[in-house]
Amino acid sequence: MKNFLILLFLFALIMYCTGEPIRPKPKSMLNLKYPNPTYIMKKSRCSFSFKINSYSSFVTTDKCNYQIIYPNLKGTIYLTYRKVNNNFDSLLSDAYSIPLKHARKAVRIPEKAYVNNTNKTYGSIFQIVGNAASQVQFFLTDSLNHFIFGALYFYKKPNYDSIMPAINYIGEDISKLMESLKWTD
Repeated sequence: MKNFLILLFLFALIMYCTGEPIRPKPKSMLNLKYPNPTYIMKKSRCSFSFKINSYSSFVTTDKCNYQIIYPNLKGTIYLTYRKVNNNFDSLLSDAYSIPLKHARKAVRIPEKAYVNNTNKTYGSIFQIVGNAASQVQFFLTDSLNHFIFGALYFYKKPNYDSIMPAINYIGEDISKLMESLKWTD
């Protein structure tokens, strides 16, 4: 009887193991598809115009504060325009100090200078790497009359690895905004 049970057990084991071999699952990669951007020109009430992605919405929140909203990506670029009136040093100091407020959560904050002599637009863009509240901040100015500060925020607790594809997508739109910005007065 003992031999019969052992044979039955071995037969059941062989029958169970004859199925498809068990293999580890391959590593999966996140495959997000974003629409190819098409850009449209937007003119503000505050002396500048620029191109934005047609898949975003341009909203005026008050006199010279704007939002470029990406509802599908759950993110917004906040823009603030200020007229330079003997306060350029103060505006520039603020533009450099605001990204540093994210230094506790950031791994690093590289700065990239921006110069466009044709449109008389100068500034910097800060890519905030890490789980900070804002991932991209920038400013643009003509150094004489106009100053724009921008910041990208998402509607959820930041997890840099998860939102990196959206940061890259919107980052291309920010680059297009900076390249196309023209002062209208």
